Amino acid sequence: MHQDPGTGLWLVSRYDDIRRVLLDPRVFRPDNAQDAVTPLSVGVLRVLARAGFRLPPALASNGTDSHHGLRRVVTRFFNAQRVAAAVPVIERVADELLDAAQRRLNSTGSCDLLESYAPILPCRVLMELLDIDRVDPTTLIRWSDASLEPFWGRPTPERQLELAAAVGEFHQWLTATVSAAPARPGSFVEALSRHRLPDGRPVDVGTAVGACIFVFIAGQSTTGQLISTTLHRALTEPDLWSRAADEQGPAEAWVEEVLRREPPVTTWRRVTPEPVTFGGVDVPAGAQLLLMLMGSGSDPEVFDAPDQMCPHRANTRHHHLPFGVGRHRCPGASWARTEAAVALRVAARHLPYARIAPTDERPPILGLLSFRAPLQVRVVS
Repeated sequence: MHQDPGTGLWLVSRYDDIRRVLLDPRVFRPDNAQDAVTPLSVGVLRVLARAGFRLPPALASNGTDSHHGLRRVVTRFFNAQRVAAAVPVIERVADELLDAAQRRLNSTGSCDLLESYAPILPCRVLMELLDIDRVDPTTLIRWSDASLEPFWGRPTPERQLELAAAVGEFHQWLTATVSAAPARPGSFVEALSRHRLPDGRPVDVGTAVGACIFVFIAGQSTTGQLISTTLHRALTEPDLWSRAADEQGPAEAWVEEVLRREPPVTTWRRVTPEPVTFGGVDVPAGAQLLLMLMGSGSDPEVFDAPDQMCPHRANTRHHHLPFGVGRHRCPGASWARTEAAVALRVAARHLPYARIAPTDERPPILGLLSFRAPLQVRVVS
């Protein structure tokens, strides 16, 4: 571990060190996980304030006693039975989207799977799961994606204001959705309304909205990023695209390798509330730690030939760290990996002759502090 002189962040890159940090939230707290990398301007803060925007600790940045119960609500809602039951829904929506993509490919000779498929699939499936039908998927995608850049990016002041307007709209819509009574029986909002905090109080609207924002971003934005990376890398790997069309196995194994080597969540943050000696280094109180999740998947002490994409590694699924580990491990991990595998398998079946469009330029990349994915997956046949 060492401190980066440019940012002041303490970089943690060894696999075992990252695991130690994640498994000890008392010594390495999550309080800074959602702090804005670029300070928000006064104008932006005013826009957010007018929208009633606030993010009380709910999940990712929650180091309080309320975290365990709120996380349990999410975990129970996205349990194994619900994931298994969602597979036919994922396949149905994927078929519909890819039929349209195939028509575009046939008529124009090319198609961008990021515009037509990768982010839309998880959004529409999530909308069905959460029984949301009074908002357009493109609007939800815009809102969800806009919620990442202000906190993990370095937008210009003008861009900050543009993003703040979208974030404010998202927050107001979620607040109205959560506040509507009564919640549909069996819905996620209803599960939150029945939950009680450690002191016996019901979950307040702000905390419920914070939990919903987490679910939307994880279930739509980061899952869409995982799908886009999975598709792009599969299309560039010899023979992988044709093998991925098989019923079971190749697609799931490929997703695990993408998660190990090129996950959508590349880093995460922690802060030390008091001085600590870590890896032989004295770290002061208030140190901002940046956990290099993507780099941990290339640790040669854990993974053989880490620079190679090798599906069916014996230790990948239970050892890579992009979903975290311990009490803050992503409760939607099974959902994300299942949806990405189905998305790849159905795409490979619908577009068996697709290949990445040749270009002299590198495809644009989403490059935020903690999120990375291609912004284009253009294919030709």
